[in-house]
Amino acid sequence: MRISQWKILGISLFIISFTGAQYQPNWESIDSRPLPVWYDEAKIGIFIHWGLFSVPSFGDEWFWYYWKHNKDTAYVNFMKQNYRPDFTYPDFGPLFTAEFFNPDQWADLFQSSGARYIVLTSKHHEGFTNWPSKVSWNWNSMDVGPHRDLVGELAASIRNRTSIRFGLYHSLFEWFNPEYLADKQNNFTTQTFVKGKTMPELYDLVNTYKPEVIWSDGCNGPDTYWTSREFLAWLYNESPVKDTVVTNDRWCTGCTCQHGGYYTCHDRYNPGKLLSHKWENCMTIDRKSWGYRREATLADYLTMDNLTNLIAETVSCGGNILINVGPTHDGRIVPIFEERLRQMGDWLKVNGEAIYGSKPWSHQNDTITPGVWYTSQKSSAGVNVYAIVLDWPESKLTLGSPTTSTMTNVTLLGYSGAIQWKPDGIQGLTIYVPAIPVSEMPCLWAWVFKLENLKS
Repeated sequence: MRISQWKILGISLFIISFTGAQYQPNWESIDSRPLPVWYDEAKIGIFIHWGLFSVPSFGDEWFWYYWKHNKDTAYVNFMKQNYRPDFTYPDFGPLFTAEFFNPDQWADLFQSSGARYIVLTSKHHEGFTNWPSKVSWNWNSMDVGPHRDLVGELAASIRNRTSIRFGLYHSLFEWFNPEYLADKQNNFTTQTFVKGKTMPELYDLVNTYKPEVIWSDGCNGPDTYWTSREFLAWLYNESPVKDTVVTNDRWCTGCTCQHGGYYTCHDRYNPGKLLSHKWENCMTIDRKSWGYRREATLADYLTMDNLTNLIAETVSCGGNILINVGPTHDGRIVPIFEERLRQMGDWLKVNGEAIYGSKPWSHQNDTITPGVWYTSQKSSAGVNVYAIVLDWPESKLTLGSPTTSTMTNVTLLGYSGAIQWKPDGIQGLTIYVPAIPVSEMPCLWAWVFKLENLKS
């Protein structure tokens, strides 16, 4: 009996739909998944490192490892001078109190920062979970310390009060978990830790909180050990966030900058050039730590000049920037972090047109004047180019990269006055910068000139 090609196609589509087998558990298939559009358009995210390391709040979030594994003198002495001799790291658990944690306040702050997504630490390498994990008995924020579901509370506030996408960081490994150490001792030929801890946690996080970013870390071990490919295939095919979720590249030894979703490569990755693959610069406002540090000085924190410089350079080269803050053990985001985030929001209110949804231009930075980074946006007339100028020009600004036309128009974002300019031969232009009173300056850091109707 002859079957029409339309019936065959219908049967095939039914089978694909029924099995959900769009992406296979191999890197060729997983890496072929297009990145959801929202992520590239978002550009700006907030990273939140919060856990038991926030209690000693000394050194950085690797406190336990440096203290007990490396026996670093600074950490050993800190404990000797401030805690009883038999104090252990789990004793920090009841001290992780979060009594001032107000998820609505956090959500409002993140919204005011201009960020389009956040990534909260669900579990760092210490193994303590910020949600009531069923496979982390007595080592989670519901059983110990706050007695609250920190992940769930922030997820609810973000979704109820903002337009921000909610994401989660999760460490695959745990420094001192005996099951992980046993698997490692067996050269990762056994999977007791993965089957009993890591993978149950990841499936639980996705099904319960539906994060649209999964920021994996702590990937010491092969993908065959972590079963990363199987998890990602499920995530992309069947999970409740399969159509919108994005992931990074930290899924196994050798995966970074090779496999997964967007590339992070290493902490504070900033190549300074255009890459062919989407990437993210995850970085810290505190130059020395991801977690909160009580010993930090003002000089340790990035200024807004530093921050706008990093935003401009990262976005110009096609990256997203994930900006980290470290809350305190009692749930506060301290004023220096709050100030930076609100200042960034003020800057983005004026200059967001050059950032959100932008694309890299043919030139990333200017060929003549240093400290000028370019982005672009499609318009009805073609392409608008944005020159992000890190230092305010005294009276004129020379740009060597653009080629003007008779229709070219130059404006300064946030300023209503006219901007005069002249072409410099075949390529380049000089912008005559007006003497703008301080009270009329559109912003205090990194000014953006919009160039319309360029030839190239």
